[in-house]
Amino acid sequence: MADTPTKVPLATTTLGSSVASYTFSSIPSTYTDLILVAWIAPTLGTGTSIMAVKLNSDTTNYSGTGLLGTGTAVQSSRYTGLSGLPIAGYNNGSGTGNINIICHFQNYSNTTTYKTMIARADNASFQTEASVGLWRKTPEAINSIQIYNYGGVNLTAGSTFTLYGIL
Repeated sequence: MADTPTKVPLATTTLGSSVASYTFSSIPSTYTDLILVAWIAPTLGTGTSIMAVKLNSDTTNYSGTGLLGTGTAVQSSRYTGLSGLPIAGYNNGSGTGNINIICHFQNYSNTTTYKTMIARADNASFQTEASVGLWRKTPEAINSIQIYNYGGVNLTAGSTFTLYGIL
Protein backbone atom coordinates (compact mmCIF):
# COMPACT_ATOMS: atom_id res chain seq x y z
CA MET A 1 0.00 0.00 0.00
CA ALA A 2 1.31 3.46 -0.92
CA ASP A 3 1.96 5.99 1.81
CA THR A 4 -0.82 8.54 2.19
CA PRO A 5 0.36 12.16 2.36
CA THR A 6 -0.22 13.82 5.72
CA LYS A 7 -1.56 17.38 5.97
CA VAL A 8 -0.10 19.14 9.02
CA PRO A 9 -1.57 22.50 10.13
CA LEU A 10 1.33 24.96 10.52
CA ALA A 11 -0.58 28.13 11.42
CA THR A 12 -4.11 29.54 11.48
CA THR A 13 -5.31 33.08 12.00
CA THR A 14 -8.62 34.93 11.98
CA LEU A 15 -8.28 38.65 11.43
CA GLY A 16 -9.59 40.70 14.35
CA SER A 17 -9.53 43.91 12.33
CA SER A 18 -9.21 45.05 8.74
CA VAL A 19 -5.59 44.91 7.48
CA ALA A 20 -3.75 45.54 4.22
CA SER A 21 -2.17 42.06 4.17
CA TYR A 22 -1.40 38.98 6.21
CA THR A 23 1.94 37.12 6.14
CA PHE A 24 2.89 33.58 7.10
CA SER A 25 6.60 33.86 7.94
CA SER A 26 9.39 31.53 9.07
CA ILE A 27 7.85 28.63 7.15
CA PRO A 28 9.90 25.50 7.95
CA SER A 29 11.42 23.64 4.99
CA THR A 30 10.61 20.18 6.37
CA TYR A 31 7.60 19.42 4.14
CA THR A 32 7.22 18.59 0.44
CA ASP A 33 4.36 20.96 -0.42
CA LEU A 34 2.27 23.71 1.16
CA ILE A 35 -1.48 24.31 1.04
CA LEU A 36 -2.98 27.70 1.87
CA VAL A 37 -6.70 27.71 2.68
CA ALA A 38 -8.41 31.08 3.00
CA TRP A 39 -11.93 32.28 3.72
CA ILE A 40 -12.10 35.97 2.87
CA ALA A 41 -14.97 37.89 4.45
CA PRO A 42 -16.87 40.30 2.17
CA THR A 43 -14.83 43.40 1.38
CA LEU A 44 -16.49 46.78 1.03
CA GLY A 45 -14.64 49.15 -1.23
CA THR A 46 -14.24 50.23 -4.79
CA GLY A 47 -11.81 49.50 -7.57
CA THR A 48 -9.94 46.39 -8.57
CA SER A 49 -10.30 43.52 -6.18
CA ILE A 50 -7.89 40.67 -6.89
CA MET A 51 -6.47 38.49 -4.13
CA ALA A 52 -2.77 37.73 -4.61
CA VAL A 53 0.27 36.29 -2.84
CA LYS A 54 3.89 37.42 -2.65
CA LEU A 55 6.56 34.85 -1.89
CA ASN A 56 9.58 35.79 0.25
CA SER A 57 8.65 39.49 -0.19
CA ASP A 58 9.60 39.37 -3.89
CA THR A 59 7.81 42.04 -5.94
CA THR A 60 8.67 40.75 -9.43
CA ASN A 61 9.24 37.42 -11.20
CA TYR A 62 5.64 36.13 -11.34
CA SER A 63 3.71 34.75 -14.31
CA GLY A 64 0.63 32.62 -14.79
CA THR A 65 -2.69 31.81 -16.39
CA GLY A 66 -6.21 32.08 -15.01
CA LEU A 67 -9.65 30.81 -16.00
CA LEU A 68 -12.93 32.02 -14.56
CA GLY A 69 -16.63 31.47 -14.98
CA THR A 70 -19.54 33.53 -13.68
CA GLY A 71 -22.39 31.22 -14.65
CA THR A 72 -23.13 33.34 -17.73
CA ALA A 73 -19.65 34.09 -19.09
CA VAL A 74 -16.14 32.66 -19.18
CA GLN A 75 -12.78 34.38 -19.40
CA SER A 76 -9.11 33.48 -19.53
CA SER A 77 -6.10 35.60 -18.76
CA ARG A 78 -2.33 35.36 -19.06
CA TYR A 79 0.03 37.53 -17.08
CA THR A 80 3.74 38.07 -16.58
CA GLY A 81 5.92 40.55 -14.71
CA LEU A 82 3.40 41.22 -11.94
CA SER A 83 4.31 42.03 -8.33
CA GLY A 84 2.52 38.94 -6.99
CA LEU A 85 0.66 35.80 -8.01
CA PRO A 86 -3.06 36.54 -8.56
CA ILE A 87 -5.08 33.79 -6.88
CA ALA A 88 -8.66 35.07 -7.13
CA GLY A 89 -10.76 37.88 -8.48
CA TYR A 90 -13.17 39.22 -5.93
CA ASN A 91 -16.51 41.00 -5.85
CA ASN A 92 -15.19 44.26 -7.31
CA GLY A 93 -16.08 46.18 -4.18
CA SER A 94 -19.76 45.20 -4.14
CA GLY A 95 -19.40 43.72 -0.66
CA THR A 96 -21.47 40.61 -1.36
CA GLY A 97 -20.45 37.09 -0.47
CA ASN A 98 -17.26 35.61 0.87
CA ILE A 99 -14.55 33.98 -1.21
CA ASN A 100 -13.01 30.59 -0.49
CA ILE A 101 -9.47 29.97 -1.78
CA ILE A 102 -7.21 26.90 -1.84
CA CYS A 103 -3.62 27.33 -3.09
CA HIS A 104 -1.12 24.48 -3.55
CA PHE A 105 2.59 25.32 -3.62
CA GLN A 106 4.50 22.37 -5.07
CA ASN A 107 8.05 21.52 -4.05
CA TYR A 108 8.24 24.75 -2.04
CA SER A 109 11.43 23.83 -0.15
CA ASN A 110 13.42 22.81 -3.23
CA THR A 111 16.30 25.22 -3.89
CA THR A 112 17.00 24.18 -7.49
CA THR A 113 13.68 24.83 -9.27
CA TYR A 114 11.18 27.64 -9.82
CA LYS A 115 8.02 27.32 -7.72
CA THR A 116 4.59 26.40 -9.11
CA MET A 117 1.29 27.35 -7.51
CA ILE A 118 -2.17 26.02 -8.40
CA ALA A 119 -5.17 27.88 -6.96
CA ARG A 120 -8.93 27.52 -6.92
CA ALA A 121 -11.31 30.21 -5.71
CA ASP A 122 -15.08 30.27 -5.34
CA ASN A 123 -17.55 33.04 -4.58
CA ALA A 124 -21.13 31.79 -4.94
CA SER A 125 -22.47 35.27 -5.78
CA PHE A 126 -19.72 36.22 -8.21
CA GLN A 127 -17.49 33.62 -9.91
CA THR A 128 -15.36 30.48 -9.76
CA GLU A 129 -11.71 30.56 -10.80
CA ALA A 130 -8.74 28.30 -11.38
CA SER A 131 -5.21 29.56 -11.88
CA VAL A 132 -1.67 28.36 -12.18
CA GLY A 133 1.28 30.57 -11.37
CA LEU A 134 5.05 30.39 -11.56
CA TRP A 135 7.52 32.20 -9.31
CA ARG A 136 10.51 32.68 -11.61
CA LYS A 137 13.00 34.05 -9.09
CA THR A 138 16.45 32.44 -8.75
CA PRO A 139 15.47 29.15 -7.10
CA GLU A 140 15.13 29.35 -3.33
CA ALA A 141 12.83 27.78 -0.75
CA ILE A 142 9.60 29.60 0.07
CA ASN A 143 9.87 30.86 3.65
CA SER A 144 7.08 33.46 3.69
CA ILE A 145 3.71 33.91 1.97
CA GLN A 146 1.97 37.29 2.04
CA ILE A 147 -1.76 37.43 1.16
CA TYR A 148 -3.05 40.81 0.00
CA ASN A 149 -5.49 42.52 -2.34
CA TYR A 150 -3.88 43.64 -5.61
CA GLY A 151 -6.14 46.69 -5.79
CA GLY A 152 -5.23 47.92 -2.33
CA VAL A 153 -8.54 46.99 -0.69
CA ASN A 154 -7.99 45.81 2.91
CA LEU A 155 -8.60 42.25 4.04
CA THR A 156 -11.73 42.33 6.21
CA ALA A 157 -11.97 41.39 9.88
CA GLY A 158 -13.23 37.82 10.23
CA SER A 159 -11.18 36.51 7.28
CA THR A 160 -9.44 33.24 8.14
CA PHE A 161 -6.14 31.85 6.81
CA THR A 162 -4.63 28.40 7.44
CA LEU A 163 -1.31 27.10 6.13
CA TYR A 164 -0.67 23.35 5.94
CA GLY A 165 2.54 21.43 5.29
CA ILE A 166 2.34 18.17 3.34
CA LEU A 167 4.58 15.28 4.43
